[in-house]
Amino acid sequence: MTSSTPPAAPPGHPYGTPLSDNHSYGGPGALGMVHPEELTSTVARIAANVERVLVGKPEVIRIAIVTLLAEGHLLVEDVPGVGKTSLAKALARSIDCSVSRIQFTPDLLPSDVTGVSIFNRQSSEFEFRPGPVFANIVVGDEINRASPKTQSALLECMEEHQVTTDGHTYQLDMPFMVIATQNPIEMEGTYALPEAQRDRFTARVSIGYPDPVAELAMVDEHAGADPLAALQPVSEAATVRALVQKVRAVSLTQDVKRYAVELVTATRRLTEIRIGASPRATLHLVRAAKAQAALAGRDFVVPDDIHAVAVPVLAHRLVLNAEAQAARRSSADLIRGLLARVPVPHGSMEQQGRNQARR
Repeated sequence: MTSSTPPAAPPGHPYGTPLSDNHSYGGPGALGMVHPEELTSTVARIAANVERVLVGKPEVIRIAIVTLLAEGHLLVEDVPGVGKTSLAKALARSIDCSVSRIQFTPDLLPSDVTGVSIFNRQSSEFEFRPGPVFANIVVGDEINRASPKTQSALLECMEEHQVTTDGHTYQLDMPFMVIATQNPIEMEGTYALPEAQRDRFTARVSIGYPDPVAELAMVDEHAGADPLAALQPVSEAATVRALVQKVRAVSLTQDVKRYAVELVTATRRLTEIRIGASPRATLHLVRAAKAQAALAGRDFVVPDDIHAVAVPVLAHRLVLNAEAQAARRSSADLIRGLLARVPVPHGSMEQQGRNQARR
């Protein structure tokens, strides 16, 4: 049976363990499609670049890169001052592509995000002036300080990669990723993200306070100068698009697909919740698992890939009931409990994985 925890990472390979060709879920030639050297070297450069700014948080950086390769969007939730915006900016600057930043405030309007049509007196026609959402990476700072009306301006952008205004639809360039930060909902001046908005974020991460060693290293490196100001791109949009195509080609067996569906379905039966994970969550879970498999040097998904991304992909979608909130239950702990209870596929997976790899 496959273990319920992600495989341990060897030195120099923090994103997963490349499996041997005779692993039970793959077979000879299983690495042929992904070209792991190209992908892992690019990922390593991006991760090292981001870690110059966000010290001592390799797991958070891993999830951010997985979300990028899964064509998803990332929600960074934590208290002020732990590096939420720095993570978003560092990842954006590590890729040589168009980047915009939106500071969400209570007076922000939807047109301030998507753009506005302005009447041109010379042509006697309305001209569309694109808003900051027309960029490859959009950094939304403190998204839950804006009203739900303004937050909803991102719904179409995040799901359909397009903006519709005044009867015209404008496509967004790929890659397109929203990296939004938010403060805990208990803080003053914040609005709860609508369920439809939260469900569009592929993953949520919480940075947390650094350990004393990492905080001391941060003081040594950051006290004299801002490393974000000197950060240079180490990849480009065309390369990211190529890597996304490789991630799309990562395969899943029927057993792994069924396992993902069973995990998501199990969230809807939990007695502690009012709303479970949606079918969109299943798609995001599978896409993130594909990206995790690619980072580990494989072109096929194993259950450990599901385990490696399940908590950040599923936990933020659960809406706890009043009893669970009063008992201070954690949605992340509920997901970990499901990972321990839902049976992991095994047995017939061996031959299925080999057949899948030969195709």
